[in-house]
Amino acid sequence: MPDVSHSLEIAARPSAVWRWLETQEGLRRWMGADLEIELMVGGSYRMTGPDGTVISGRVLELVPEGRLVLSWLEEGVGWQHPGRLVINLRPTEAGTEATLVHDGFAGIGTDGWRGTRDAYQRGIAKHRILEQLAALVEEG
Repeated sequence: MPDVSHSLEIAARPSAVWRWLETQEGLRRWMGADLEIELMVGGSYRMTGPDGTVISGRVLELVPEGRLVLSWLEEGVGWQHPGRLVINLRPTEAGTEATLVHDGFAGIGTDGWRGTRDAYQRGIAKHRILEQLAALVEEG
């Protein structure tokens, strides 16, 4: 299934990067200021995306210093099923490789899923989400 992926090397250990993923306050700083999330497997969340779309879902996986997986549903635009947002952290010699993946577009239940995928691909460059995370990590 086609997905959208972006990776970025962050000059800090995974524990320093994870700090910004392990709390609602940390996630709000780089994902969305109005994010409401229950950070436990099965917990729900809701937020407004950078383009004004309301997004909701559940926490599917939570692996400290390694991986956060959320179901991802754009509300009010006809999605019948959620996709996923996967954030992986992998230790490297220089620090941490952070990878953000949106997948499941073919299963959202709309005929225009390819256009949705393409919009998310453009959004990576436009919204620079991982770059915002990296800047917070560097600030400390």
